[in-house]
Amino acid sequence: MDVLVVANLRSGSTDARLLQFIDSLVTLGASVTMRFVAPHAPIDELMRDAGSFDRVVAAGGDGTASSVLYAARHLHVPVALFPSGTANLCARNLGLPSDPHALAELALNGSPRRFDLGEMTVGDATKGFFVVAGAGFDAQIMAGAEPLKPSLGEGAYILAALQAARSWPSTLILTLDGKKVVTEGTAVLLVNLARIQFDLALVHESDATDGVFEVVVMKTRSLADLVPAVWAALLDRLGSYPDRPGFEVHTAREVEVIAEPPLPVQHDGEVDGATPLTARVLPGAALVVAPDAHSRV
Repeated sequence: MDVLVVANLRSGSTDARLLQFIDSLVTLGASVTMRFVAPHAPIDELMRDAGSFDRVVAAGGDGTASSVLYAARHLHVPVALFPSGTANLCARNLGLPSDPHALAELALNGSPRRFDLGEMTVGDATKGFFVVAGAGFDAQIMAGAEPLKPSLGEGAYILAALQAARSWPSTLILTLDGKKVVTEGTAVLLVNLARIQFDLALVHESDATDGVFEVVVMKTRSLADLVPAVWAALLDRLGSYPDRPGFEVHTAREVEVIAEPPLPVQHDGEVDGATPLTARVLPGAALVVAPDAHSRV
């Protein structure tokens, strides 16, 4: 089996786990080609002949995974994930194993499954996302966490949230499948996969194969205001607790977000630009190697 590994060294892909993973691929009989993400080597270029491989592996964080999946959206090559970022939300939502050998076994022998992919346009740039895109408070946290992640890991998100302790709401003009909704909030989240940092579910139910986003408007202005929603997410681990206090939830296939004042934008942890933004679901555009049985999606 011919395998293309697209690795992002900035996401921790130089650690021993990646070497163990590659060694396991070769031991299992795969022929491996490695290419590395760099400013002068955009992922689209690294994926130029990806369709000629039997498998593509995205080795890096959630941003790398989303970029590889988006670049492969018109191809029929299955994409496996080797999570080596800070949050690794793709892996959590899909229920991927953490052991490098188990990941190699899954990459070569696992069953490809179709999932929805998000496509977002901000200014002149159009990019894909697999987990969640958003504007506002979440993007502020992502931006603040970026320089802290090498030393604090997932704790960087807590410190960044404390530093951005209070946000003021923007007037939000949302167009959801052609219907205009005017509301207020500190953030708008377009959810494809629901589980975020610390294994909390943004919404009680989310299906990454249903062709729609959950569009979540955060009404909360501070970390203290988020406590009821966090508590509800924790209760979901014990049973069914669908309410998310402080959240206003819609569903839509196509979304436009205009905010006054404008809000910063992120997609799968990558902060890039500010509102306005437009987004749409690409149904079944992500062909992902995932465990046969899991409860994360």
